[in-house]
Amino acid sequence: MTQQTLSFQAEVAQLLHLVTHSLYSNKEIFLRELVSNASDACDKLRFEALDNATLYEDAPTLEVRVSFDKDAKTLTISDNGIGMSQQEAIEHLGTIAKSGTKDFMSKLSGDQKANVSEQGQLIGQFGVGFYSGFIVADKISVESRRAGLKAEEGVRWTSAGAGDFVVENITRTTRGTSVILHLRDDAMDYASAWKLKSIIAKYSDHISLPILMEKEEWKDGDLITPGDENGGRQPGAMVKTGEWETVNKANAIWARAKKDISAEQYNEFYKQISHDSEAPLAYTHNRVEGSTEYTQLLYIPGKAPFDLWNREKTAGVKLYVKRVFIMDDAEALLPTYLRFVKGVVDSSDLPLNVSRELLQESRDVKAIREGCTKRVLGMLEDLAKNDQAPAATEGVTDVVSDEDKAQYGKYSKFYAEFGAVLKEGLGEDFANKERLAKLLRFASSTTDGVSVSFADYKARMKEGQEAIYYITAETPAAAKNSPQLEVFKKKGIEVLLMTDRVDEWALNYLQDFDGTPLQSVAKGAVDLGKLQDESEKKAAEEAAETFKPLLAKLKEALKDKAEDVRVTTRLVDSPACLVVQDHGMSTQLARMLKQAGQTAPDVKPVLEVNAEHPLVKKLEGSVHFNDLAHILFDQALLAEGGMPADPAAYVKRVNALLI
Repeated sequence: MTQQTLSFQAEVAQLLHLVTHSLYSNKEIFLRELVSNASDACDKLRFEALDNATLYEDAPTLEVRVSFDKDAKTLTISDNGIGMSQQEAIEHLGTIAKSGTKDFMSKLSGDQKANVSEQGQLIGQFGVGFYSGFIVADKISVESRRAGLKAEEGVRWTSAGAGDFVVENITRTTRGTSVILHLRDDAMDYASAWKLKSIIAKYSDHISLPILMEKEEWKDGDLITPGDENGGRQPGAMVKTGEWETVNKANAIWARAKKDISAEQYNEFYKQISHDSEAPLAYTHNRVEGSTEYTQLLYIPGKAPFDLWNREKTAGVKLYVKRVFIMDDAEALLPTYLRFVKGVVDSSDLPLNVSRELLQESRDVKAIREGCTKRVLGMLEDLAKNDQAPAATEGVTDVVSDEDKAQYGKYSKFYAEFGAVLKEGLGEDFANKERLAKLLRFASSTTDGVSVSFADYKARMKEGQEAIYYITAETPAAAKNSPQLEVFKKKGIEVLLMTDRVDEWALNYLQDFDGTPLQSVAKGAVDLGKLQDESEKKAAEEAAETFKPLLAKLKEALKDKAEDVRVTTRLVDSPACLVVQDHGMSTQLARMLKQAGQTAPDVKPVLEVNAEHPLVKKLEGSVHFNDLAHILFDQALLAEGGMPADPAAYVKRVNALLI
């Protein structure tokens, strides 16, 4: 059998069509790509000039210029970088997916590559960015001269993107490259200073080189015949002044050393990227080195946005690669429960798709995500640690710095805005669950208006107490006045009051804190362990035995509503309350799921009755037993924030007994 080795055949015109019409989802990306190429060309010159300063010729200042001509329907991106010889133009522009930057880097030694990293930020990877110009142009002309060559050794490369190109010699007095886009009629909106400046501000604002555009000013129209419909004057227009101005900041604050940046500058940058009028609560700025290298500048806002609970909203962290903006919804860089964090991550090398619009999952992305999460939690831990002024000690005078004093109350402010979202992390971030648990704060049955941490609670647990007790409810009032707290109040046992909608779900992922189990006072039979004396236990057992016939009768009357009926030890003043089995879904969570339109199982709670209450004693032998049984159940449901399945029937039963 004869084997043949053949080359793939490519229809170049079709390939260019795919690159320009299918690769990029956003048309304006073409300007980012061409400005990035111009920046690379300048950085290559900077590097080569380290050994040969004459390459700068008479223009040592490197820059990129963007200009347009509406009459000629052209948009030009020029640089005074390294430029190209005729052979380089043929090789780099005439070969799709041949990256000049990658080729440049491949020819360097290890030390030289490190030097390049210090001297410049070479951006190009794939060798297709240049062809993005065909998104808006039906023809592209490139005029270039390599630094060090004579003026008459310039080159012009021209193509209409149909599969062929023309190369010719030209005389070019300045080094560098000009990419001239001949705009299609449907792309003439890019021949606008406002449009171009907005795109540059979005994508290329922070590259290290100045990007220049010609200034414009308004010129009134000339006077015409009085009485004309235009009011005696022709329409005015914006005209170019001949002066050039820098339209980008050319300064990435995160790329500077921390010692060179003031707190005011950090705050101003936060306001710029977040559109927030207030300063952030905290920020962290770090250069991470190692197997994955990146810079992070992350902020914790002082106020929650209106769409905080929209888990589909774009994240607040902007992704840059070598100071070039890639995306502002880089949700892969932080977990969803930290979606309130604002800031910037700038990486030297991240796995992007060819259009550089999508971030691909990889080990590097995972490392950045973990690193950013660690830094944010560290900021929150610092705020929590310094939230309150230390208690004064008699005879001891502590000198507290102004910086520490400035932190007082910041965590409380943060938690009031974002605490409920932070709790989502218990179910989403198993690796940091313990750190998150230490950051949580709750109201308490024994404190008024003071947030309590699990650590605070545990430090003041009563001797013999074996669990951290909590209750979930829809409102603080419902939690604080719940009948299920009565025995805990009687014995002076603290109970945490959890009233955020996310609490019930989040605590499914947290069974204990620092070795102490968490116990809902509304689940299972109340067990106070060593805090309940033997006489109480014996009295409860005797009551349960005495009430057996009544409990059986109640269970029969409420068989459609209650899973079981039993005597309780948790009630003091109330006649009854509702609880669920130890691992059952609470009635509150079931209600919330149904309100959200989600499927929830029908939960039948357990009715616990207070054998010492007059209403319960009145049940036995009452001619209204059935009505009283249902009223008892519905009142217990109302006490925990629920609503009777048939409110009209409840009212009718109560009215009948009141007559």
